[in-house]
Amino acid sequence: MSTTTEIDLAGYCAETAQKAKAASYELANIDTELKNRWLFDSADRLVSNLDTILQANAKDVAAAPDYNLTDAAVDRLRLDKNRVDGIAQALREIAALSDPIGEVIDGFTRPGGLRIVKRRVPLGVVFFIYESRPNVTADAAAICVKSGNAVILRGGKEAIHSSRAIVELLQQSAREIGLPGDAVQLVQTTDRQAVGQFLSMSDCIDVAIPRGGEGLIRRVTSEATMPVIKHFDGNCHVYVDRNADVPMAVNIIENAKCQRMGVCNACESLLIHADIATTVLPAIAERLSSYPIEMRCDDRAAKLVPGSVEAQESDWSAEYLGPIISVRVVDSLDEAVSLINRHGSHHTDAIVTDNVRAAEQFTSGVDSSAVMVNASTRFNDGGMFGLGAEIGISTDKFHARGPCGLRELTTYKYIVQGDGNIRT
Repeated sequence: MSTTTEIDLAGYCAETAQKAKAASYELANIDTELKNRWLFDSADRLVSNLDTILQANAKDVAAAPDYNLTDAAVDRLRLDKNRVDGIAQALREIAALSDPIGEVIDGFTRPGGLRIVKRRVPLGVVFFIYESRPNVTADAAAICVKSGNAVILRGGKEAIHSSRAIVELLQQSAREIGLPGDAVQLVQTTDRQAVGQFLSMSDCIDVAIPRGGEGLIRRVTSEATMPVIKHFDGNCHVYVDRNADVPMAVNIIENAKCQRMGVCNACESLLIHADIATTVLPAIAERLSSYPIEMRCDDRAAKLVPGSVEAQESDWSAEYLGPIISVRVVDSLDEAVSLINRHGSHHTDAIVTDNVRAAEQFTSGVDSSAVMVNASTRFNDGGMFGLGAEIGISTDKFHARGPCGLRELTTYKYIVQGDGNIRT
């Protein structure tokens, strides 16, 4: 289905959402062993159907010029044997994770004898909107089902053939293993209006999770009638304190900025305490020059970085996703914290310091989903945190914050047991 009339589109989206809701009720009562069997079986099917997946992927890669994809985007789109093996391995790793469903969060007995338990349960139905990366199709399906949720996947049109091939295999496995086949559904139309249709269906969909550019996320946030788990951008800071170890600072900044530049947890802004600037900033500039990184500096930083570019006001809040970094000299830790809270994206920020009190002040003062002490911002990631796979990183404070793994796709209910108790 690539085109539909408006009436057909509304009906198709409603039917898809209703099937997902029905599947979510079944999933809530399915035990861990069955979900893990599905994950292992799906992984095996992906490997054994390699030719089918690669044939579908070849159609997407061939059509890439029609979408004006960059070389980097085409590379993320392209699959080969190693990448399909990696997708399968990711499913096996999710199977190995502890199942959060049914976990008792709290429990107590009231004076009248009522026994109250707070138990973890699935959210229900997830509407997941994401960029054109076929591996995300399998990852998101696996994370949602392992945490007891049905998922409606709306991937980018650039990967539609690859995603269809993957989802068909996941659905075949589900039906044969004994899971509801509609637990994983791919939106079959590439019509952009379908997104709006699903975002209006709060009666069937419990949460929307967009993963992509800021424009997409703002659209989803604006139109959604259900809660949204998201982050808009990633203007992440590294602050080099007056008591920092200089070689450590240089290494951390190099990694945070250069290890992968086009990701949300890469460092985009650098703050240097004035007391250490003359020592550390030239060393940082020399290290970054080999990539090369354009350094956009304030007046004081520019004097220490020959060939730098004068920073504009917009640079302090920018997410570059490329070889540019803003640099500013500050007079105190308090000033650094204030600037981060004003210009940052509440995603990931780091301090480099040997002073324990400075580290405590920074971690308490910076309002971000993750705050690093003497570590790269690149560690804000579900895998790096030991959470296993993640479905995204949230800068919200409700319902989830930071990497969203299995537990972040759950809520809780109270189970109350009595012995004929009545309220007087």
